[in-house]
Amino acid sequence: MSLFIASLNSGSNGNCYYVGNTEEAVLVDAGIPCREIEKRMERLNLSMSNVKAVFISHEHSDHISGVGKLIKRHKLPLYITESTRENGRLNIQPDLVFSFQAYQPVQIGNLVVTAFPKFHDACDPHSFIVKHNDVTVGVFTDIGAPCDHVINHFRQCHAAFLEANYDEEMLQRGRYPYFLKNRIRGGQGHLSNVQALQIFTKHRPPFMSHLLLSHLSRDNNSPELVRNLFRQYTTGTKIYIASRYEETEVHHITGEPVIPVPARLTTLPVPVTAPIPAATVTKVTLVSRKRVVNQLSLF
Repeated sequence: MSLFIASLNSGSNGNCYYVGNTEEAVLVDAGIPCREIEKRMERLNLSMSNVKAVFISHEHSDHISGVGKLIKRHKLPLYITESTRENGRLNIQPDLVFSFQAYQPVQIGNLVVTAFPKFHDACDPHSFIVKHNDVTVGVFTDIGAPCDHVINHFRQCHAAFLEANYDEEMLQRGRYPYFLKNRIRGGQGHLSNVQALQIFTKHRPPFMSHLLLSHLSRDNNSPELVRNLFRQYTTGTKIYIASRYEETEVHHITGEPVIPVPARLTTLPVPVTAPIPAATVTKVTLVSRKRVVNQLSLF
């Protein structure tokens, strides 16, 4: 009646998330080398033999770079949309490839995985929730804007990996070119710290016990900054940072009631929306399609 979760890596240098019960598990994305996935799971005492499937959210290299070797080595079924597979140029053994549709649950043993669409500058991006009996865990990264799909699924979760990619002031003052700044904050890129905080404070269900803040930018964010921001509004949910350099510990999600703790602050910061000229939006869309793989290491 519970789930075990861990981030094996989270960031523009690679993403991979583990969700499972005592008998079976799934990986969401495989953007680090196969051998690194194996080593990190071994350090966490997680068995690769429990992994029964891999689900891919979209085709950017930090989510798929390790999947080919992983699927081939362990003969795992790969769940991916057809357009994501084509745009990611993945050459996977055909009998191991399975497509999924938004809002159509996929049964993996006693786990149920449901995909839902989101805003991101990829061809067919999805995020996922994983259920085991009455416990639900969500993976919410690479989110351009907090749309209804994201919010409705976040409200169902006992635990979540939630993107907090950038600090607005650090991004504005940073070294990135203007078009890339707009790609990140323009509604098809990533969630800022404040946007993530608003999702958490406004839509956190009372039974959410764990929040793992994920996909932090190397150049436009810092773990301490995010931790201090969210610490003021925890209200009983345990807050963790998913590292871009190492695995997290394994968290046991039981679905037991959360003891509420009063928030330290009641006033939320307001996200800054930078004005983006229409012509620039068109340019960002066209350029991001061509250069996305090369630019991912910047975020």
